[in-house]
Amino acid sequence: MTSRFSLAGKTAIVTGGTGVLGSAIAQGLAAAGARVGILGRRAARAKLVCEAISAVGGEAVPLVADVLDPAQLVAAREQALAAWGSIDILVNAAGGNIPAATIAGQHSFFDLVPNALDQVVRLNFHGTVFPAQVFGATMAERGAGAIINISSMAAQKPLTRVLGYAAAKAAIDNFTRWLATELALKYGPRLRVNAIAPGFFIGEQNRALLLNDDGSLTQRGQQIIDHTPLRRFGEPDELVGAAVWLASDAARFVTGIVVPIDGGFSAFGGI
Repeated sequence: MTSRFSLAGKTAIVTGGTGVLGSAIAQGLAAAGARVGILGRRAARAKLVCEAISAVGGEAVPLVADVLDPAQLVAAREQALAAWGSIDILVNAAGGNIPAATIAGQHSFFDLVPNALDQVVRLNFHGTVFPAQVFGATMAERGAGAIINISSMAAQKPLTRVLGYAAAKAAIDNFTRWLATELALKYGPRLRVNAIAPGFFIGEQNRALLLNDDGSLTQRGQQIIDHTPLRRFGEPDELVGAAVWLASDAARFVTGIVVPIDGGFSAFGGI
């Protein structure tokens, strides 16, 4: 049974691998035996994540690239292929929100700046499609591979405030199912596409929104906990099990699904 979950001999690329969730997934894939390319714009941070993986016996290289720049993605792909010869797994963990695309405080939907909406949609949606094209092309040549997109609870249960982010993540859910069908029918059953939909995890962008300086919950944070049956936020390493499963042979008959990892948030009706 253990061998079905092993990623030994496989190469994984994790976009957004310098972020809190992306780096946790990258370290989990490495622990399962994968060689991991840490792709992100922050070279120093990518190096630190690689060093953390190497320190526990894993193998990783930093791949400095912007997910919205196809030329940079191609260069990163060629760097990974030169180092390891193949690409077997892609995790699209790059993304995030920007304040200008958020409807909060005195701002209303009618104040939304088009450029802000475009920016957050491009980061999350285009920033998933472009890497899938570049790295997925290599998988399609061999007719094998696993692509894992990162969605969000905001896609399944629209949340107040995060208009642009929620719309972009909903697009990722649709894209995941579409691409799973497209690749399997055209390139064979060994090429799979799935997604993980995290619930609420404390990251760099949302810490101040969910927690006060003293660590207590903000009003928004309390609302989330009240609607999460497990009554807590998730820990980044709690995404690893699903990522390893979806990337491994244990999930070889699984494609086109979105897996919630949310402490029960999506199941709870509030009463």
